[in-house]
Amino acid sequence: MTVELRDVTLRDGLQLTGKVLPTVRKVRLARALLRLGVPSLEIGSMARPDLVPPMSGTLDVIAALTPEELERCWVWVATPRHVERALDAGARNVQYCFSASDAHNRANIGRSTEASLDAMPAAVELARAAGGRIQLCIATSFTCPFDGPVPPERVLAIANDARTAGADDVVVCDTLGQAAPGEVADLVARVRAETPPRRIVFHGHDTWGQGVANSLAAAAAGADVVDGCLGGLGGCPFAPGASGNTATEDLLFGTRPEWLTPDRLARLVELGEDLLAELGEPNRSKAAQGARSKATAFPWTIAAGATTGSDRPASA
Repeated sequence: MTVELRDVTLRDGLQLTGKVLPTVRKVRLARALLRLGVPSLEIGSMARPDLVPPMSGTLDVIAALTPEELERCWVWVATPRHVERALDAGARNVQYCFSASDAHNRANIGRSTEASLDAMPAAVELARAAGGRIQLCIATSFTCPFDGPVPPERVLAIANDARTAGADDVVVCDTLGQAAPGEVADLVARVRAETPPRRIVFHGHDTWGQGVANSLAAAAAGADVVDGCLGGLGGCPFAPGASGNTATEDLLFGTRPEWLTPDRLARLVELGEDLLAELGEPNRSKAAQGARSKATAFPWTIAAGATTGSDRPASA
């Protein structure tokens, strides 16, 4: 399967945890993921640190990475001022996010969906002037924790709105992880067929155990990129019930991109294990569990007692 993976550990993964990682640790993790071949990353958010403490230091993370590294990195933003600050720090790519449902947008961003739409052209203009890329990210594309099911027509209307026309990509989000594969396939196919041509990203949570199935359904329906997080960490702090991203390890094992080798998967498993142990969080990745099994004749398992040295540079 040719779908690309974006790892969101440093943003959507960390934001629901109670621990703030130092900048040097975040930078080390970002570089380890990039060295291993992960095509792109989310490296942080411009959300207020007093509301989402784990996102503090995002500007420092941006400043610590090289321009070449930042070409493969995305920063979550919700206002033109967020875009301006991220770009001034050196970011090249921003993900402008708001919710299809007004109630969640007010809880998450503090304004109506219409106000977020009104502000998007200014965000696009700032990104374009800096030579950067901008994504339209539509949270609660399937269900809202406050208003319930979201009609597909609502998502399509946002994707077709003239105020979102400047986006390079559209991100369709199953924020609560409540969608089923058929629903995901139907909506992604309609976004592909009925909205302006651009890359489609599927961001799915695994709250109800459908993360991998939904991501594969999205890819089969035309999504170009799927989001994942080491160990299935994270979720949205402003959406009750939105816990657990789809695990990066599970998505990679399922899609087997050309750059992935058993050794690189083992290194990713160890990166996730180290991070989750540091945070005191459970590892929800089934592939990580499988990699530690005793089925040693299978090339994707990690030999008992072996260590791959996850902080060492990966071989080319």
